Amino acid sequence: MGMAGTNVLMKTTAGDITIELFTDTMPITAGNFLDLADKGYYNGLHFHRVIQGFMLQGGCPNSKDPNSPRAGTGGPDGGGTYTTSDGQAIVRDRGGNIPDELTQKFSNEIGTLSMANTGRPNSGGSQFFINTKHNNFLDWFGPGQSAHPVFGKVISGMDVVTAIETTQTGHGDRPITPQEIISVSRV
Repeated sequence: MGMAGTNVLMKTTAGDITIELFTDTMPITAGNFLDLADKGYYNGLHFHRVIQGFMLQGGCPNSKDPNSPRAGTGGPDGGGTYTTSDGQAIVRDRGGNIPDELTQKFSNEIGTLSMANTGRPNSGGSQFFINTKHNNFLDWFGPGQSAHPVFGKVISGMDVVTAIETTQTGHGDRPITPQEIISVSRV
């Protein structure tokens, strides 16, 4: 996949995950994640939705409190601007959302990082998920209705992903023992 990507270290309470962001081939989506990471946006958030044999989802600002009923409903502030690796200035809309980047046919394979959205066009913000199964039905170029663009992949720490994936969950697929994202930073 990406050739000149940007690597980030996601420190979690379960251990470290190193992710390559496809900043060269997916500049809008990877750039959004990197901009938020650089601002410390993800620090202290939790994986609020974990489904074994499917994926783990994080990045909601309401998940700072891992038991918040609003975890999974939030995104970044609207109106912020960031610059992509190829020099585009992207403005988040008033809902904090970014344009869908449906350009690369990267499938939602095991270990890939993908954009969460509401199912409506241009509804991605800060929430992401890590696939723990090949979820090709989530591919924007697949047969289904879903359009979740892949913008990175785990290059080390799949054991940590598995540890989070297999943690016990309760109501709403929420981990019973909170799974915190301590920090995300460039490496």
